[in-house]
Amino acid sequence: MKVSGFTFIRNAVRNDYPIVEAITSILPLCDEFIVVVGNSDDGTRGLIEGINSPVIKIIDSVWDESLREGGKVFAVETDKAFAAISPDADWCFYIQGDEMVHEKYHPLIKNELQEALNKPNIEGLLFKYLHFYGSYDYYGHSRRWYRREIRLLKNIKGVHSYRDAQGFRLNDRKIRVKLIDAYIYHYGWAKPPKGLSNKVRNFNQFYHGQDWVEQHMPETYEFDYGNADRLIRFTGTHPQPIQKRIAATNWNVDFDPKKLKNGMSFRRKLLQKIEDLTGWRVSEYKNYKIVER
Repeated sequence: MKVSGFTFIRNAVRNDYPIVEAITSILPLCDEFIVVVGNSDDGTRGLIEGINSPVIKIIDSVWDESLREGGKVFAVETDKAFAAISPDADWCFYIQGDEMVHEKYHPLIKNELQEALNKPNIEGLLFKYLHFYGSYDYYGHSRRWYRREIRLLKNIKGVHSYRDAQGFRLNDRKIRVKLIDAYIYHYGWAKPPKGLSNKVRNFNQFYHGQDWVEQHMPETYEFDYGNADRLIRFTGTHPQPIQKRIAATNWNVDFDPKKLKNGMSFRRKLLQKIEDLTGWRVSEYKNYKIVER
């Protein structure tokens, strides 16, 4: 069984993406790893080269910045990485530049890959998510945060990144998946206020363009932590690759859970209560079809 990792990245230093930690968090599970590096001016390529792994293959890319509708450029770059995967790969493991897998899940993932390998009804594996927010001590736990997404796919012709690269499709239909008991740790929102302000400004350039950003999010724009709805204090351990970064944390955010909850509308509070009691997320967007749990 051959597993190929794949990802894309651009200007990881400027945007403070933990891309090295993301890659190394799943590298032990991969027989090859495709990294599409966009036209960067901050030493991003050197970061990837510095991992110094013989299984990593770097592909240089130039982003088409005209593809702003719905963040399409992210999907295009993801597809470039997927297309470069070796034809003899059985599984394709996708990771984004701010995501990681805890090493404690590696044995489980290996078993799930082996068990699903010869099941044609399973085309991918669906992961659960922890979205860290504001710091490494809290994660979002409300309807604002997507709960699951596909990160392992069989190497099937016709698979492509969907919309802004959050998920995938097989030709024009949803991919049939098995939900596994493993989490993706998402750190994209675990930044100080200034870092999140820059993230939101830079990110929106690939949806709306620089003029829109300057109009709606000027240099004085300040990120508001109060839109999380509900946060839970994290009591577990973080993946080994990010622990050095966490130890160097130089900011502190102290959330008031009651204040966050009070900012929720009555409708969101009601829907959240239903989910808490039943586990059912009403009207949840699902870019996949679960066929096995």
